[in-house]
Amino acid sequence: MNRFKASKFRHTEARLPRREAWIGGIRAGSVASCGNHVKASCRWIAFNAEAAGVLGIVPLECKDGGKRTVSQLCCHSDVVTDFDFSPFDQLLLATGSADETVKVWRLPESGQDLPGAAGLTLGPGGGPLDVLQFHPTADGVLASGAGKRVTVWDVGQQQPLTALDSHGDQLQSLAWKRDGRLLGTSCKDKKLRIFDPRASPAASQSVLGHENNKDSRLLWMGSSDYLISVGFSQMREREVKLWDTRRFSGAMLTVALDTSPG
Repeated sequence: MNRFKASKFRHTEARLPRREAWIGGIRAGSVASCGNHVKASCRWIAFNAEAAGVLGIVPLECKDGGKRTVSQLCCHSDVVTDFDFSPFDQLLLATGSADETVKVWRLPESGQDLPGAAGLTLGPGGGPLDVLQFHPTADGVLASGAGKRVTVWDVGQQQPLTALDSHGDQLQSLAWKRDGRLLGTSCKDKKLRIFDPRASPAASQSVLGHENNKDSRLLWMGSSDYLISVGFSQMREREVKLWDTRRFSGAMLTVALDTSPG
């Protein structure tokens, strides 16, 4: 008897949709930032456009087989570094920028004009905004990172709920655990940190993540205690590491992917 169970996905393959379903003719920008360059909700797709401070906005669904129209949302006076849709309201979009502000926009239903002004503005935040993310389980809570500092905001009250302790260097990514209890960060000082913002502004755990201080990212595996981080080794190899936050002294698994030419 074979002790290895065959995967039900072993014969699956990706199939491209028909050309009519493609979204083409999009001229995306090449912004150098730590944040997202494309994001989608159930209604809209947002992406960095060529012009500084501008996002391209495309409807996710196309009615009656017509062509999708790419609209421009003029968000900021400087480069848009990151943006995120609210998990509670698929029309609510938060944008962060090098102009040191976070803005929250209410996008319309399909077929209507984009707003000419933000619904509200948070900041200035003491430096260019690098990353931001809505809280997954608390409506109206948003974390933003600028320089070495993470701020957790109450968007409705337009007030900071807490400012976490300063990192050792430039923040590179942040991610909420899916149940919303913990916040993880990666930093140019090569450390991964875990925060419980409700308990203390200080990191509850930290560990040396990747040996190279090039760009790094981390991601929670759902509501579990496991993290995945992506970064570079001392030999500039791109690598993925799996972490168990209950035993956070070292990675459970390291997989080398390729070598960076830069």
